[in-house]
Amino acid sequence: MSPWYSEGLKIRFITEEIRGMNENGRIIEVDCITHVYPDMTKVQICGLDFVVNRGERVSILGSNGCGKTTLLKHLLGVLVPKEGSVKVFGVDPGKEFSKIRERVGVVMQDVDEQILGPTVYDDILFAPLNYGVDRKKAETMAKAVIGILNLEPIQKKIVNYLSGGEKKKVALAGALVMEPELLILDEPFTGLDPVSRRDFIRILNELNKEKGITFIVTLHEVDLVPEMTDILYLMHGHGDLSERGRPDEIFRYSLPYARTWGSQRTGKAG
Repeated sequence: MSPWYSEGLKIRFITEEIRGMNENGRIIEVDCITHVYPDMTKVQICGLDFVVNRGERVSILGSNGCGKTTLLKHLLGVLVPKEGSVKVFGVDPGKEFSKIRERVGVVMQDVDEQILGPTVYDDILFAPLNYGVDRKKAETMAKAVIGILNLEPIQKKIVNYLSGGEKKKVALAGALVMEPELLILDEPFTGLDPVSRRDFIRILNELNKEKGITFIVTLHEVDLVPEMTDILYLMHGHGDLSERGRPDEIFRYSLPYARTWGSQRTGKAG
């Protein structure tokens, strides 16, 4: 276990290893949920049950407006389903998210909504202080995650002057500082240049491999999926989960992605 994790978290991993999971290590279960927005738009996330096991890198691929963000908001307890059920670490997040909030880190689609501190360092420090961690320990936690994400050169920078890629990394640092077991990221690559995208993917993969962090990413960029995904879900329409499996299997046989997948593997334009 990395020194980044506190002794308390080590103990929590041991004592809670079987809590909030089934025999396969399942930490998320979503069973055919329905949500109706105020304008009467109905999103029904069905077709397949959405399940996530500990340590998996899960991607949800679909066009804008298909229900990806709606699903994530249910995982976070922001939305409560009219029908169906949601379990995260064995808890209904719509009713008891407070029980699991320290175990879940979030990077929103619009990171400006979650960056609250005047400087990078202040923003990362905000979460542990807000959770009641004493300042000395909070500073240790902030410095640790700053080191992990190589944010030392910009830690004193005013957040308003950050680039899009820097803001994404700061938002990720804010999500990681409380040492979560699960990361939820909503369209994290939107607005990033190719170099920043690759760097972000590298960081996520390292966090998964070295820290054992499970992550769920929504995206619409087909080409990024193979680099960062163990399990892929395809979503269509208004919440239709049509496919679940390894990216190579899905892309090989599922239209309209098969042609794109083939052209990427051969280096030919589609």
